[in-house]
Amino acid sequence: MNEPNEPVDDRRGRRIKSFVLRQGRITPAQERAFEAHWARYGLECGHSLRDFDAVFGRKAPLAIEIGFGNGEQLAWAAEHEPHMDFLGLEVHRPGVGRLINSLAALDANNVRVYHHDAVEVLEREIAPASLDQVRIYFPDPWHKKRHNKRRLIQPEFLSLLATRVKPGGLLHLATDWADYAEHMLTVLEASRDWRNRAGPGQFSPRPQWRIQTHFEKRGLRLGHGVWDLLHERC
Repeated sequence: MNEPNEPVDDRRGRRIKSFVLRQGRITPAQERAFEAHWARYGLECGHSLRDFDAVFGRKAPLAIEIGFGNGEQLAWAAEHEPHMDFLGLEVHRPGVGRLINSLAALDANNVRVYHHDAVEVLEREIAPASLDQVRIYFPDPWHKKRHNKRRLIQPEFLSLLATRVKPGGLLHLATDWADYAEHMLTVLEASRDWRNRAGPGQFSPRPQWRIQTHFEKRGLRLGHGVWDLLHERC
């Protein structure tokens, strides 16, 4: 899964692209989803903080899933965690179309979707200390060493997330790349903003709210490991 983010490279004062927009083929059904359901589920990224209590018509814990891929996990969460409201961020149009079709089939009211860069949404639309959870599952590992700097989970991005998550709020990461898992753990352990729920240097068991998606099950059949990290905002 590729995630929408362009962390800043402070050495040159520019942003590094951490995703490549490989849209792939969008099906007619996915394209029709935008025409039929975007008005209900879609949000456009503007330049002012958004009142999500007004968006959802209630006050509830707010979670954001960054890089939701085909939306399988987020659709499941909409149905099985009705006490929570969710924001989904994804740059790939086919996945967005598939998710909003799924949400419409469920008649879900607790999810809204951005088809936009995650950093810009976080900076422009999300108020400080307003998120209860951030979920990032199977981000692009950028496994070639020369591309490691493009990985989403970097100190600068974790610092941005920390400004948007409430004290005591949760950051949940998952990956099936051992090298990326160690990288995630290393940068989180070095941060003063996050505390490892499992204890220093430890990974967490998969919590019940993260299902094993088709993508993950396929990886497990191929012998891949999967690592979860649960860190609380200090």
